[in-house]
Amino acid sequence: MLSTVKQTRLLISQNTEAGKKSKFGQFLTSEQTAAFMASLFPAADGHCCLLDAGSGIGSLSAALLDRWCSSDLNFQSLHLDAFELDQTLHPYLQDTLGRYSNRIDFSYSIRSGDFIHKAADWLSGNLFAEPLPQYTHAILNPPYKKINSHSPHRLALRRVGIETVNLYSAFVALAIALTAPGGQIVAIIPRSFCNGPYYRPFRDFILDHTAIRHLHLFESRNKAFKDDAVLQENVIIRLERDGRQGAVIISTSTDDVFTDIVTHEHSFSQIVLPGDSERFIHVPILTNHTFELSAFHHTLSDLGIQVSTGPVVDFRLKEYLRNSPEPGTVPLLYPRHFKYGATTWPIKGMKKPNAIQHNQETEKWLYPTGFYCVVRRFSSKEEKRRIVASVVNPNIFNNSPMLGFENHLNLFHEHKHSLPAPLAHGLAVFLNSTTVDQQFRQFSGHTQVNATDLKLMKYPSRNVLFELGEWSMQQGNLTQVMIDNRLETLINER
Repeated sequence: MLSTVKQTRLLISQNTEAGKKSKFGQFLTSEQTAAFMASLFPAADGHCCLLDAGSGIGSLSAALLDRWCSSDLNFQSLHLDAFELDQTLHPYLQDTLGRYSNRIDFSYSIRSGDFIHKAADWLSGNLFAEPLPQYTHAILNPPYKKINSHSPHRLALRRVGIETVNLYSAFVALAIALTAPGGQIVAIIPRSFCNGPYYRPFRDFILDHTAIRHLHLFESRNKAFKDDAVLQENVIIRLERDGRQGAVIISTSTDDVFTDIVTHEHSFSQIVLPGDSERFIHVPILTNHTFELSAFHHTLSDLGIQVSTGPVVDFRLKEYLRNSPEPGTVPLLYPRHFKYGATTWPIKGMKKPNAIQHNQETEKWLYPTGFYCVVRRFSSKEEKRRIVASVVNPNIFNNSPMLGFENHLNLFHEHKHSLPAPLAHGLAVFLNSTTVDQQFRQFSGHTQVNATDLKLMKYPSRNVLFELGEWSMQQGNLTQVMIDNRLETLINER
């Protein structure tokens, strides 16, 4: 059955305008991903009442139904509620589900209309709401789209105690609320909910009402929805309503073919760190290095260091920007000026400006020239590293008194002044270590590195950073092996 669904999915994906996909947050599930998600449900018997919210053409439902038909699940009967707002997909959905109608123990309803409003109306006790059952199972590929804080969706969610900023987290929260105790929820969603302040209420909702049983990551962040060219780091999650939290299964695969799955079990204390008030959800990954970030205990505040987003937003200061240095200007630094840890300025022929006028209007956006550690906010499409740190070398700026840092950079500084050279170098070595990059990915699902993320990290002591920096300044070009071995040696010596 899934091969037939695949043909339909590819046809629809290729012929659906990007604007419509954006409007509905609509990205259809591949048959391999659907089959993997269906495989995560534990064996069960009795009656299955299945929710598929945002069902599209029925790929996820078909995967679970195929598993049931193969006798891998022992449901005595199965009823499906398939919610789909886009009525142009209903004929395809009807065709998918109709292929199972020969089973007398299977029934289904295709529900049109808005899932958020229908679920919120029912859960809030609206007397005119369409009745909904308690579901035993839910399988979801929800839409991805931000929710405005004053939108009807946001107001409807608040009526049932759900505060969240995206359609995908709203769908999952409502599915949890509609699921019976012991019910199973499997969803493929962006990993962005794992950290950050905006998703804190959603994390609280998940952790207060479910047990996390399984998390699956794709190593390549553009593979889960490659037919729609979606650049998004996704996670497949299985939750158990009102379950008692225990160990969590973590699995990874390179892509949505699932031929190289690696699976490990981790204690929950490795997933949500004890005492973490933000309740970040970490996804442990394998590392070849013997030390962990738990060896570091210092905050940036402890170190007397601040980190800020580069203050120069070029389109807002366009009249003061210059392609090349000239009298009355100072260097303006973009990520392009930093490569392999070195600073190159100016860059001839660069599409971005190299300089900004230094006057009363721009003074407040500038920093005194000196040593700084900078981290690019955005990584390129399939770059191996998430954190890429460099040291600003003041010796190449021709005695310029000030520097401009563009908004796509984060910079470490001391109260808007430069750092001692060894400290800037030490920070760069630490941030460029493999362990820091890997463990940063455990809690960050974003494709960018924000100043807030860097503030929340723990760092070595100031003495260790100075020692790292002094060592770094005595070397030539640093390799990844040199960085990792040196940091590991320093930690093991303490």
